[in-house]
Amino acid sequence: MAYIDAEDDQFAYRYDTQLLIDRRDKDLDEDEINDYITEHFDGNCLIAVGDEEMIKIHYHTNEPWKLLEYCSTVGEIYDIVVEDMIRQSDGKQG
Repeated sequence: MAYIDAEDDQFAYRYDTQLLIDRRDKDLDEDEINDYITEHFDGNCLIAVGDEEMIKIHYHTNEPWKLLEYCSTVGEIYDIVVEDMIRQSDGKQG
């Protein structure tokens, strides 16, 4: 895997990925989710906040589908937004 210097390139991690996770059959743990994402997915700007019922995720990554796949194993995911920050900076939508 190529090393990405996120400090030199503001778009090193292209996709701003946001979603909500609802509790399914066990309480959610924001620290556990935060640690798993940090350890298993390349990216930056992680925010994983909430309580045992719902967690909001915000993460910049080049592989948002992997993040979504993981989160779907933790609970019910919804309000999913994946924005291409390079297209946005070029004045394009979507």
